[in-house]
Amino acid sequence: MRNTMTSTRFLGRAGLALLLIGLLVLPAQAQRVAKYGADFLGDGVGGRALGMGGAYVGLVNDVTAGYWNSAGLSALSYPEVAYMHAERFAGVVSFDYASAAFPVSSRSTIGISYFRSGVNDIKNTLDAWDPERDQPRPDAESRIRSFSAADAAFYVSYARNLNGPLNLGVTAKLIRRTIGDFADAWGYSFDVALQYRTERFVVGANVQDVSTMLQTWSINDASLSNLETIYDTTLPEGGTELVLPVARLGSGYILPMGLNSLTLGFDLDLAFDGTQAFAINTGDISYHPRVGAEFNVRDVVAFRAGISRVTNSERYGFDFTPTAGVGLRISQFAIDYGFGDFAGLTSDLGFSHRLSAQLTLEQPRMKRKEPEN
Repeated sequence: MRNTMTSTRFLGRAGLALLLIGLLVLPAQAQRVAKYGADFLGDGVGGRALGMGGAYVGLVNDVTAGYWNSAGLSALSYPEVAYMHAERFAGVVSFDYASAAFPVSSRSTIGISYFRSGVNDIKNTLDAWDPERDQPRPDAESRIRSFSAADAAFYVSYARNLNGPLNLGVTAKLIRRTIGDFADAWGYSFDVALQYRTERFVVGANVQDVSTMLQTWSINDASLSNLETIYDTTLPEGGTELVLPVARLGSGYILPMGLNSLTLGFDLDLAFDGTQAFAINTGDISYHPRVGAEFNVRDVVAFRAGISRVTNSERYGFDFTPTAGVGLRISQFAIDYGFGDFAGLTSDLGFSHRLSAQLTLEQPRMKRKEPEN
């Protein structure tokens, strides 16, 4: 009983500390805030989580915890690996994610995650245009080149069980962004997370970019020389952008129903970057709720639904983005599919399809060691 009370008090203090850190981190005056500097990571990963609307910060108990809430890695009993592919805008934007996690002791778990979002085969026609004649060059087609605009991220996560149901997680993040040979950026930050898990009730918090992510851009002037001549404009300049913290809070409830179960989740993100368009906000703080549910049949087939985004605008009023999904588990292998409207019921931006696979390496020698008394 004393241990439980101690854990509860610690959870409350630690959760408050995480929120205060997120609220108090402010940008430097000489640097600009990038409201969408890490947007390619905003939609989430894993077919199960995305089928449930992304309400997964408190519920996560698998290898995808490296993204949602690194403290959730403590729930793993065996090593796990996962992969997901998604497409948006009718396949124009592709997104790939891969991760692995390994219990290394009775209380510690490590995980690695890789993300890539990109638009490939973009045509570069700058060299095909003759600015002096103000028309295409005679051999224009041979001068057309292709390039990609891609964002990538690499995470290293560590989770530690502190006391029974209470877990702590930390994630170091490295970001790489490129626009062909024209420009590139490096970024870095880290996340801090907590999760409190009982048999039926879970609650979690993840402060993303708690240190404030720094992204430093550099421009290749040589590759853009024709741009300045053709369009009579000055070349863009490099610089440093700041991505402010986001506090992600989550809760969930698991209800056993004989051999089946019903899982409910509710998350709320608090962003401090001043986003007001299409967001529920009070001043510089915007709120992003998510809800989801899953009905699991004998731990083999799962049916999911949720709401991943709620927006508000003068034109459409309140709008929401629904999601749905299904999962199939056979022994150590699981495959999950998530479907969602990319930007709400009234949007014509197209649908998003997410397909993920997950493998649990349930080998006796790989099982997590039991904690010592």
